[in-house]
Amino acid sequence: MWKVILRRILLMIPELVILSLLVFLLAKLMPGDPFTGMVTPQTAPEQIEALRVQSGFYDPWYVQYYNWIVRMFHGDLGMSYQFKTPVGSLILSRMGNTLWLSLMTLILSYALAIPLGLVAGRYENTKLDKGIMIYTFVAYAIPSFVFYLLGVWFFGYKLRLFPTSGSVSVEAVSKVGYFLSRLDHMILPACLMALLSVTAVVQYLRSEVIDNKNQDYVRTAQAKGVTEKKVFTNHIFRNSLLPIAAFLGYSITGLLGGSIFIEQIFNYPGMGLLFMDSIMNRDYSVITDLVLLYGALTLIGSLLSDIILSFVDPRVRIE
Repeated sequence: MWKVILRRILLMIPELVILSLLVFLLAKLMPGDPFTGMVTPQTAPEQIEALRVQSGFYDPWYVQYYNWIVRMFHGDLGMSYQFKTPVGSLILSRMGNTLWLSLMTLILSYALAIPLGLVAGRYENTKLDKGIMIYTFVAYAIPSFVFYLLGVWFFGYKLRLFPTSGSVSVEAVSKVGYFLSRLDHMILPACLMALLSVTAVVQYLRSEVIDNKNQDYVRTAQAKGVTEKKVFTNHIFRNSLLPIAAFLGYSITGLLGGSIFIEQIFNYPGMGLLFMDSIMNRDYSVITDLVLLYGALTLIGSLLSDIILSFVDPRVRIE
């Protein structure tokens, strides 16, 4: 198994190189340049031109790419001209908020998806199963930003149950108050994201339960007189959950990328809001670094899914 994991890690190296090259070239094709956001009515054209020459903007693209990679390996991700701070420290300051929001969403998603998927599969073609499937179809079809806006309006402004912006209240001074304030700010966006992100897990788990119900080992256990409850708990339930582990890594990275809309709507200071602000202000250094980070997280999520599945399913280790 460790050889398989090592081989997957080594395969990620050329994938990351190709990803970084694509991100760099796409950034070069964008209108303007990294200094566009610095232009004001008081800015002299000579100042911008001097910065372009100093940064090597007129060098061949492969020279610029090489210098960008070398600086990145030395921990220099560039400077944000919007926030006047290094990009690395800026991303780190926002990453914690996004990670906590994604973790809470992930817990809520699986806490909701696993019971729904098991119930829908066990009671196949009943009204309960059809109701759950209708919910997943509606959740899959509804535009996420529309659902988030409705949630903010109803629970935030109409009922005033949850805050609608920020990540922590300015009145929170103690550690306990700080923790409770952060939790209060995450509950509504995490619940809204979880309600929409359960569709794939519910439908896949339902299919696995239905498939396992028709396996020979289940019919053998039933022929031996094992009760339906024990057959479902000891056989169908365990085997149906194994493939769900493969979704875990993809779910983590999917939530990190999918938090862009929710952070924008809730004005939640995470990486998603930073990404949107950087696009609006043409902060190219932040944009390229975040796109590369999201791409790397996707590759890591794929690796995590394979590792988790290899631990829970011996057949993967044998292969």
